[in-house]
Amino acid sequence: MSKKKKAAFAHFPNLYLLGFMGTGKSVLGKRLAQRLGFRFLDSDSEIEKKCGMKTKDIFSKLGEPKFRSMEREFMESGHPECNCVVACGGGLCCREGMPELVKSKGVSVVLFSSPEEILERVSRSDSRPLLNVENPIERIKSLLKERTPFYMRSGVAIATDANLKITEEHILRIYAAKRRAFEASMPDFR
Repeated sequence: MSKKKKAAFAHFPNLYLLGFMGTGKSVLGKRLAQRLGFRFLDSDSEIEKKCGMKTKDIFSKLGEPKFRSMEREFMESGHPECNCVVACGGGLCCREGMPELVKSKGVSVVLFSSPEEILERVSRSDSRPLLNVENPIERIKSLLKERTPFYMRSGVAIATDANLKITEEHILRIYAAKRRAFEASMPDFR
């Protein structure tokens, strides 16, 4: 039986990819979901669907606190509890209680890249409301300084390698090891 078919009959904990925007969460998430036979979800896209607005419009019309409350709701009850790879928005885990909430839902891996690499990756899009500022590299550095303590509490931290295949394999090894530990700590999970 293929891995994909096995996953369809089993309940495996979700894999959450966390980290700053532009660290490869969505690209890697899609690849990992395919490899694991899981469903891929992007927390920002799911919130946009539910709200009927783009993230940048939610920020401008409803405000960042409302968006952050929608992220918490998504984590608490807005997605399936198993067999998903979830690319989380860059600030999702960056409030008190959120690192613990994410870790209680499955296996979490935090991706890191340099500020310069992040700017290179995100400069192709105008859909990053927190970077629509005069000096985006300084904003990235400032946000990273503020968010890194939350990221470090949220899961296993790894650097995103320029070769995504290497990063993908590393995440799969982490997931396999952490999945067993997660399942052991949640006896009613299966």
